Amino acid sequence: MFKYILLSLSFTSAIAASAQKFTVYTAAGMKPISIDSAALSLSTANVVFFGEQHNDSLTHVAEYELLQALYKIRQQELVLSLEMFETDCQLVLDEYLAGFINEDKLKTDGRAWNNYTDYRPMVEFAKLNRLPVIAANAPRRYVNLVSRRGMASLDSLSKEAKGWLPPLPYDTLAGAYHEKFMDLMGGHGSSNIYYSQSLWDASMSYSIYRFLKGKKNKRKLVYHVCGSFHSDGKLGTAAQLLKRKSSLVIKNITALPSDMYENMTKEELAAIADFIIVTTP
Repeated sequence: MFKYILLSLSFTSAIAASAQKFTVYTAAGMKPISIDSAALSLSTANVVFFGEQHNDSLTHVAEYELLQALYKIRQQELVLSLEMFETDCQLVLDEYLAGFINEDKLKTDGRAWNNYTDYRPMVEFAKLNRLPVIAANAPRRYVNLVSRRGMASLDSLSKEAKGWLPPLPYDTLAGAYHEKFMDLMGGHGSSNIYYSQSLWDASMSYSIYRFLKGKKNKRKLVYHVCGSFHSDGKLGTAAQLLKRKSSLVIKNITALPSDMYENMTKEELAAIADFIIVTTP
């Protein structure tokens, strides 16, 4: 309990500073609701995707508050999954959660992102409440390999290396997601760059799928935090996951800074997520 109080106090100032700085809306009708109300609706899913803006500090406050709200409902059935850790760092992450190594080792050996302080409250909350955390993403070295030499380059990897990746060959999701990616790249994205993007999606989806396949995990709710491009419109990682198991109930939430939100129509917003969080930097 004392540790919980310390963790709460360490983040209280950030949450207080964020008061009235982000608003949660239902995508259908764009009605403002509380984060607890959103959590109640999201809690019935098998997987909840939180699509974030990596460099928006208020987004990180919101995703931490949503984690807390989901925990109130699902308790030990809740699982945190992060794009920000790679599959070959799962052991390091598990050792930290179990108290075997210190935080410095987690950050160095686990190759934590430079802005790890933004995700630290969620990891600490999971550690305190003994919640699993999935290191979901593909090792960056293999993503880089694909961007340089194509998908076929993965075939030459060792059996051990392939163990950190989704089953090969992985799906590249031709169609709406491909078109969206090429639009983002301004028409300059090569096939290999798209294949490397798809490797991220395939890896994260497989990490979640493999976890939920466990006999003790079938009733769990996975709360996956990733960049919004991976989950908006339930494309990308979400679509890859549904291809692996179509019966999964997937819901998503996306966070937008106010300037992006103001340039989108209600129809566009309703198409990308079940709930929209608008932040005011």
